[in-house]
Amino acid sequence: MSASPITKKTICNRDCPDACSIVATIENDRVTRIAGDPDHPITQGFLCHRTSHFLSTQYSPERLTSPLIRKGRDFEPITWDQALDIAADRLVSIKKQYGPAAIFHYRSGGTLGILGALTDHFFGLFGPVTTKTGDICSGAGDYAQMTDFGEEDSHDIFDLYHSKNILLWGKNVFTSSPHTIPVLKEAKSRGASLVLIDPVFHKTASICDRFIQPKPGGDFALAMAVARLLFERGHIDPNAHSYCDHLADFQSLAVSKTVAQHCAEADVSPSEAEDLADRLGPGKPTAILVGWGMGRRYNGASIVRALDALSAVSGNIGILGGGASFYFKRRGAYDTSFKDAAIPPRTIREPLFAADIFNARDPEIKAMWITAGNPVVMLPDSDAVARAVETREFSVVADLFLTDTARRASLVLPVTTLLEADDLLGAYGHHYLGVATPVVAPPPGVRSDLQIMQGLAERVGLGPALAGSARDWKRRIIEPRLAPHGITLETLEQGAVKNPLSQPVLFADRTFKTPSGKVNLLTQAPPGEPSSSPDYPLYWTSISTERSQSSQWAKPQEGPLVVTVHPSAANGVADGALARVESPSASLTVRLKHDPKQRRDIALAPKGGHYDAGRAANALITARLTDFGEGAAIYDDRVRIVPV
Repeated sequence: MSASPITKKTICNRDCPDACSIVATIENDRVTRIAGDPDHPITQGFLCHRTSHFLSTQYSPERLTSPLIRKGRDFEPITWDQALDIAADRLVSIKKQYGPAAIFHYRSGGTLGILGALTDHFFGLFGPVTTKTGDICSGAGDYAQMTDFGEEDSHDIFDLYHSKNILLWGKNVFTSSPHTIPVLKEAKSRGASLVLIDPVFHKTASICDRFIQPKPGGDFALAMAVARLLFERGHIDPNAHSYCDHLADFQSLAVSKTVAQHCAEADVSPSEAEDLADRLGPGKPTAILVGWGMGRRYNGASIVRALDALSAVSGNIGILGGGASFYFKRRGAYDTSFKDAAIPPRTIREPLFAADIFNARDPEIKAMWITAGNPVVMLPDSDAVARAVETREFSVVADLFLTDTARRASLVLPVTTLLEADDLLGAYGHHYLGVATPVVAPPPGVRSDLQIMQGLAERVGLGPALAGSARDWKRRIIEPRLAPHGITLETLEQGAVKNPLSQPVLFADRTFKTPSGKVNLLTQAPPGEPSSSPDYPLYWTSISTERSQSSQWAKPQEGPLVVTVHPSAANGVADGALARVESPSASLTVRLKHDPKQRRDIALAPKGGHYDAGRAANALITARLTDFGEGAAIYDDRVRIVPV
């Protein structure tokens, strides 16, 4: 007899700002349906396409359910005891022979669970070993906001209801934060005007009152045009000098070119810059929602710093309905200081993953442990990253599937999914905290990252340091900062709780965590755009889609990568026909899609296509850093379309 269906709740742990609360229906120990939690103030009863279709991933026949060890070109299943014995033996041997710096632990954002810090904790105690620095996603933006404000957080998301204008600067909410859409629509119903500024035309334009489409990387020049207009028209906050450092220097930067010159660099009309200046000045309060893609350009940190400066000098900082929102401080309520004492002997810059590994000396990188990531697909220069992984003496990948990275490992360890996770979550798109609770048990042969690290720790003499259940560690991480506010693990288990350490209006007192206590305005223009050949006229732009994010896809990929271009940029290739996309160093066979709403200098591809299937957009991208913050400048490579 079938058991009656029951429902359980958990929190999505994937790399997305929304951290949705999920209601899972379970029948006979199997999840048969997942839906958004109607009681969660952000999720509001719906899930994104990717998570709505997650059951095909949860129950995929290709999911790994046993550790695998490489045997030549193939893999063979082994037991967990065998896998952990091998891992411990190899790591101890390499550490003894070459030192802990010869081991590289790479942890990315495949899961954003806070207990992921325990893998860092293990490798800090075991070594400390080499770790990564920089960030392919937000490195430049993180640097910008910390440099400008000394803090990286946002107003309460519902403070947008107080805005008269909301500038979605480089932000596609339909793809990257769909649960912001109801908030934006409600703000609009209360009188707010929405403007989208983005080189790429996308669905977010459908809810906006105006769409401005600058050239790729032209956001800095557009911001400078707006800044000049603010100064010329007297729209600078009269008190800006009291809470902004370098105001005169910023003004000099803005007026170093005319509005027309700045706009020509941005490829927009002066009237568009004038419109933005009016919204930031007399039209305030104006909120700027800063998209993450802009930070992935050669001038990424400078763009975000320019937007921070616009918010500050116009008086939109620290007021209801204002602010420059790039990130919500998702870890701020939790205490992971237990891992902070370990200082790595050296770091590998994430955007330069392959080059830094190949250049590492005294000692070389001999072993690699990869957690919550698929760097072959995620990182620039996929070919070199693939070689870097497959040429190590020993490499371990913990993942759900034989990803492009896992296929190159020595040892592959199967891990839990978001429906099996036992963890804590914050969000980088709002201030609500939550608990991930397993709604079903993992298949036999699958372990959590915590269980894997504990098994490894026992074998290398570190067992007591990582001992404790997931629930024990949750309490340890929650209590130092949340218990004084009356919040316990049980409180979080009862439902979403707003982070009590967050502020409804950030910087309301106009004091900042910079050395001077003032906004640190930028004073210099970014370096020039990387040189390119006129033979490669299109900016190669790989973006998340509603169906895919990074290397996490809703369903298996079939056929060639679909690349979208303006019809005039197709080089005679018909809509739907095959073509080659070529960079100076590599090429892919693709299926072309025409879209007359796109700029004529952009070729759009979905992020994260499988490398071994010839669908990885990053195979065409050069590994290089942003201006500051050790971000990845992945949107500045040029390509051309060639008929086949």
